[in-house]
Amino acid sequence: MSVVEQYARAHIVTDTQDDDREAVPVVLRYDPDADPRAVRVGLPGAHEWTFSRELLEEGLRAPVEAGEVRVWPCGRVQAVVEFHSAGGVAVVQLERQALMRFLRRTYMAGARVSS
Repeated sequence: MSVVEQYARAHIVTDTQDDDREAVPVVLRYDPDADPRAVRVGLPGAHEWTFSRELLEEGLRAPVEAGEVRVWPCGRVQAVVEFHSAGGVAVVQLERQALMRFLRRTYMAGARVSS
């Protein structure tokens, strides 16, 4: 099976709740059989976002956005992923190393599928 799933700790801030800076678990998921160009981020409360793997990768170096998702580096060790929906905005701050590790694993899984 070539699905890549990785758990990470994140800080989530929304515009509908008080600023709770406690780290929460998020799930990073890549399924090349479903869509080899997309990654998914699962937030607590059964919220899941699917967006371009390339967007995530580019956002680790410079601010980028596509549709309802924005990604940008935040200092040397953090990255921010911002999700917009009719219900509000969720801002998720993650460690860049965790995202880079996840991306490496997705490319290795993709290479195994195309071999």
